[in-house]
Amino acid sequence: MKSKKFIGAFLVVIIAVIMLTGCKAGDNKSEGEVPKVGDLKYESTLELKYAKQFEVYNYEGGYSFIRIKDSADYLIVPEGGKIPDGLDENIIVLEKPLDNVYMAATSAMALVNSIGGLDDIKFSCLEADGWYVQAAADAMNSGNLLYAGKYSAPDYEMLVGQNCDLAVESTMILHNPEVKEKLEELGIKVMIEKSSYETHPLARTEWVKLYGVLFDKQEEAEEIFEREVSIINELSDLENTGKTVAFFYINSNGGVVTRKSDDYVAQMIEIAGGKYIFENLGDPEKLTSTVNMQMEEFYAAARDADYIFYNSSIVAEVGSMDELLGLSPVLADFKAVKNGNVWCTGKNLFQETDRLGSVIRDMNTILTTDDENLDELDYFFKVK
Repeated sequence: MKSKKFIGAFLVVIIAVIMLTGCKAGDNKSEGEVPKVGDLKYESTLELKYAKQFEVYNYEGGYSFIRIKDSADYLIVPEGGKIPDGLDENIIVLEKPLDNVYMAATSAMALVNSIGGLDDIKFSCLEADGWYVQAAADAMNSGNLLYAGKYSAPDYEMLVGQNCDLAVESTMILHNPEVKEKLEELGIKVMIEKSSYETHPLARTEWVKLYGVLFDKQEEAEEIFEREVSIINELSDLENTGKTVAFFYINSNGGVVTRKSDDYVAQMIEIAGGKYIFENLGDPEKLTSTVNMQMEEFYAAARDADYIFYNSSIVAEVGSMDELLGLSPVLADFKAVKNGNVWCTGKNLFQETDRLGSVIRDMNTILTTDDENLDELDYFFKVK
């Protein structure tokens, strides 16, 4: 009996030793932290301060491994490098240079442009007048960036005929899985970027580091990210004003579309020194960021908000108070409307994800300045 117990204990020790030694992939990190990528030797992990939806691991020889949460794994092969032996068949291989990219994730264009990577984007899901990233609009007008159809109906013939090597898609592509399948069938690699699933505003900006890896602009990416971090740090010691903010727009059916309480926009308002009017709105388990409400429900919850930030990034800008009240006359009863504290976002708000720290600074200026003639803001204008 004792011998059986001894053998059992001995086997447990042996298994533990095998697991411990077999999991080492470099720098004393376990395989649970560092993916095994063929026969490549692990070197380092990219530091991420806020982003939770992707990870980047660096391997000897200039190889990088990108893991996008609940999506896919990618091996970035340096120019002239060979695909390593023993590579898992589920890993998507991207061979540099990636210089014929179809950008179908509009929020990513500003990040790529901010690091000087626009020359590698050859195809766009928007036409020139749809871009609020001026450099992208200019590139389309000059013919350097081509319209290749919207994300849900790309011009497959153009993409194949002009050797598109990567399609960067937003999570909207998940509603059109047949498009993703068709792109892959044609030999075009697909990356679904999930910055929209990040809950902290700087996490969205930190996706610039992923594009730094793709386009060999890692130093530039660090600089862009730290620039926005420094702006947030400037605001970190400010006391919260206690002023409440309603952030929304009115859809074509007369309903209200606002943001979940745990959404990054709500966090931007908090960082700016305000308080989002909704404390527990939306299901935190769902990845969607918006909430649809009937006007009656919204009225009851938000009519006493100190400020209105009207979101025009999806719908038309509101140029006057008469235009706002034309959308819904009951807004005349709102405290913010009566006190003249209504601000409209610019159309550029959600495309310029490289400047979210600057957006927060604009919010803070609105909440802490009584000057009715603020005209130096980049992302908001007052509705009068």
